[in-house]
Order: sequence, then structure tokens, then C-alpha cells
Amino acid sequence: MDPLRSAEWYEGTDRNAYIHRAWMRRGLPDSAFRGRPQIAIANTASELVPCNAHLDEVAQSVKHGVYEAGGIPLNLPVTAPGETLVKPTAMLWRNMTAMAAEEMLRANPVDGVVLLGGCDKTIPALLMAAASVDLPAVVVPGGPMLTGTFRGEALGCGTDVWRLSEEVRAGTLSETDFLKSESATIRSKGHCNTMGTASTMALVAEALGMVPPGLAGTPAPDARLLEAAHATGALAVDLVAADRRPSTFLTKAAFHNAIVALAAIGGSTNAVVHLLAIAGRLGIDLTVDDFDRIGADVPLLVNLRPAGRYLMDDLHRAGGFAAVLREVRDLLDPDALTVTGKPLVSYLDDARIWDEDVIAPRSRPLQDAAGITVLRGDLAPGGAIIKPAAASPHLLQHRGRALVFDSIEDFRDRVDDPDLDVDAGSVLILRGCGPRGYPGMPEVANLPLPKKLLAQGVRDMVRICDGRMSGTAYGTVVLHVTPEAAAGGPLALVRTGDVVILDVPNRRLDLDVPAGDFASRTPGRATTDGYAKPVRGWERLYVDHVTQADTGADLDFLQGSSGAEVHRESH
Repeated sequence: MDPLRSAEWYEGTDRNAYIHRAWMRRGLPDSAFRGRPQIAIANTASELVPCNAHLDEVAQSVKHGVYEAGGIPLNLPVTAPGETLVKPTAMLWRNMTAMAAEEMLRANPVDGVVLLGGCDKTIPALLMAAASVDLPAVVVPGGPMLTGTFRGEALGCGTDVWRLSEEVRAGTLSETDFLKSESATIRSKGHCNTMGTASTMALVAEALGMVPPGLAGTPAPDARLLEAAHATGALAVDLVAADRRPSTFLTKAAFHNAIVALAAIGGSTNAVVHLLAIAGRLGIDLTVDDFDRIGADVPLLVNLRPAGRYLMDDLHRAGGFAAVLREVRDLLDPDALTVTGKPLVSYLDDARIWDEDVIAPRSRPLQDAAGITVLRGDLAPGGAIIKPAAASPHLLQHRGRALVFDSIEDFRDRVDDPDLDVDAGSVLILRGCGPRGYPGMPEVANLPLPKKLLAQGVRDMVRICDGRMSGTAYGTVVLHVTPEAAAGGPLALVRTGDVVILDVPNRRLDLDVPAGDFASRTPGRATTDGYAKPVRGWERLYVDHVTQADTGADLDFLQGSSGAEVHRESH
């Protein structure tokens, strides 16, 4: 085996080697610094990130596995943006988390890393960091929570919050009963139990090959998660010995498999922007159109909310992710490897479906074609996406009059006005919510419906936005409109009353307005006043350098890989 990277810090008799060893010794034996791989545990645990609060316990199991295999485990706290708490949006700090993790892995005497994430942005950020620094790396997802119940019914966190809150606004559920459900929604440690972004990214990370096969989707309270974490710690030591870096198996074929998996599980639209960002760190030519080309005709097999009925612990008991992949094995790239060095498809032979209500067999899919659809046209020259599996079929071809909102504040001020000029056929448009405009591309695109329409029994409308929506959300929502309004996109020029044409089967999103009229327009004052204008700090850096959704909303100077080399000493 080649000399360990950490030997550059610890070997020798000079002053710098002395300092590096002495300050790290603290009871460790001499052997800790002689030929033993130093394995960082990039740990996003935080009590302000509820979905990741249990990761310190997971880290302990990883440590035991690392030490048992002959390595030295080192806890490395990583700043984590929590989806449910931080304002204005956790997406604003995904790139900061990725940058900080990358820099600390590069700067320290680390030979390999175990990445611990759970909440929506943490696994994507850690994968971006690992791709850029390209040290041997493996992911342990924190796992979903167990299902809570209320009035005898299972609750899906996120999805049922949106549903129940709309029922309150419609007058069909009392506020008292709504609030009673609050303590039942979050039953245990772990991330969302729906097929939201956290669950999606854990499963997609396994499809990419970054998670040991069979681990993703294990519930957070399940003892088998700790057992797998122990084994992953040992695997990290093996990765260093084999010099198996992310760049050796995160290929275009791996991303092909991730897109197939995304469609088959009915995963979150947020995976699109995250996978594009990860690919950008690796220099892989992945485009938004690949999601349509590869995934649009993949059948939906997983009956989980928001597109279905069940929840993540049901998926686990019904056969898990491997059972899903086995059903679409013919659509997977057989050459794509995993972190173990073996092909992903080699782990599928023994997979079985134990509950066909939860995981549908390929012969009886829930939907024949359920992948992400990419739309282009007058309103989205750079593309926009929609998730047909979560949409109303009758709205996938629709022509309606635009009702435009210039900011989320404008929307909230007016949506429940009884005099609002809106009907069920209207198209709700919210702009100023892209990466630059908000800033950070928040999950506001699944707009609540006007109260007057809810009272009439309307439960879905066409909605268009340059932002994102929660992976737990549902509805006929066109997302990630590119370029965003704040970057000069045509969404900034739409006026209330313009006729919008949505044609999902033909991949079109257009405006029925004379070309000359549209070309002569300029954004109104209310529109531009709604854009973010930070003057300092991370928000200023972000707005000045963030790219658009179609390239992953990464920072322009972070795209590509920088490697693990450090060329100067600290003393």
C-alpha cells in the first residue's frame, strides 16, 4: 500500500511532526500515528437539526468499526442546515456546508471519511464535498422516523401537514384537532418518513454507489442501523487500503442508475438539483434533459406518500430499496460500481417483495411512466420540471389565465382575499423565488390554494414557480423555472391575465401572448423590489456566484474538483 496521506503530518522527527502528534495524542498509543488510516466521521449531528440529532449515536458505532478494522476514528462536526427551522431556506446553506466540509477534509490529516447525513441538504452537501476533495468516502444515512398515528390513521410528516392545514383553511377540520395531531406527527428520531427529499437522497445515494448496498432506508430507531454503521466504519478502512475514491465509481453510469431509481421510487424533485450539483463537482456531463430522457418512462413502483399511501418503515418491511431496484434491473447500467467495488446489480439477486401493496411488481406498476418531465418554451427557455406522479392527470394539459404574485409576501397578503379574481382554471404564478431572487430557491412552489376555491372543493391547480417544493408535497406544480426571474428569465415579464399553456405530454410551457408585446415588456417595480439584495456575508457571496437550477444551483467557483493536496505547512 502507498504511504498514507496522514503520514505527511505524523511521520518524522522534526518540529512540525512533533506538534501534530503531541496535540492529537491525548492518550492514544504510538501506533495511532504509524501506518493506521485516519478516518474522519463527517458528522452533521445538531440539536437544531432534529432529523440529525441522533447521529452522534450512529457515529459511535462507526468509530467502533473503524477501530476494530485498524483505523483511527475522528469525529469531524459539520455545520448542517436544518430543513424545518432555518430561515429563509436551508438550500441557502447547502453550498456552504459542502465548502466547509471539503476544506476541513483537505486541511486535516485524513485518509478517508464516513459521511453522516439525514436531513434534506446534508447528504447532498456531503456528497458534493466528497466529490471535490476525492478522498475515499462512504455514506451512512441517518434513516427515517417511525410512523406516527392520529385518530387511528398513519401520519406522513410534511405531506399530512400540507393536507391537514388545507382542510383547516377549507373549514373541514377544526384548528383544535389540527393542533392535536402535532405531537403525533414526529414519533421517533430520524428524518421524514414520506418519500420526501431526505428519504429520496438516501436511496439515490445508494443507487449512485455511495451507500453500502442494503443500508439506505433503514429506520433511524432500528438496531440494524447501528450494526450497519459499525460495518461501514470497517469498510472505510478498506477503502483507504484499496484507494477507492468517489471518482473511481461515481461515473455517468452511476448517475444513470440514480435517475432510474428516482423515478421508480417516486422521489423528490429536489433530487434533480442535487444530482446536477454533485455531477458538476465530478466534471460529469449531466444535464436536466437526462432526467427526462432516462427517467420519464420508468414505472412508479413505490406506493409511498406523497404520491401513494404508505411510509418509509413500510418500504423497509416490504423488501426495501433492493426489491425496487430488482424490478427495474433491466433499466440499470450493469457496469456501474458501488463503494464496495462490486456492481450495484450484483446485490439484487436475493431481493424480494414481501408486500405488493407497498412495492408494486413491474408487471403491475402504480404508474407506467412516473419520472421527472422537463418542460421548455416561452416561460422556461432553460427548462422547468414537473413530477407527474404527484400531479392531477386532468391538469397535465391545461390552458388558463395567469394570476401573478411578485413575492411570497405578496402571495400571503392576497391569496385568501374573498375578492381575489381567481377560479379553478387559473394558473398561479409565483416569481422571485429562484437561487438569486429569494435567495436560496426555497420550498414555496407548492402554493396553498385560495381559500374561496378550497370552500368550493378545489384541491389542485396549476402552479408555476422559479423555486422548489418540498419533497413531501404534491400537486400540479411546475418548478425550477430557468432562468429565474431575478436572472432575467421571462417569468419576470408575465402579467396577470396572460394565457398560460401547460402541455406535459409534449414537454411545453408557453405563453399565448403576441411576441412583439412580450418582447417590449420590462419587469415591474414590485417584481424587482422582491429580489434579494444582500450587502454582506454568505448571502452576498451566494447571490453573486450561485448558478441556475439547471446546473445544480452550486457556486460557480466551486464547480469541479480540487483534490486532496495541501502544499504548505502551518508552522
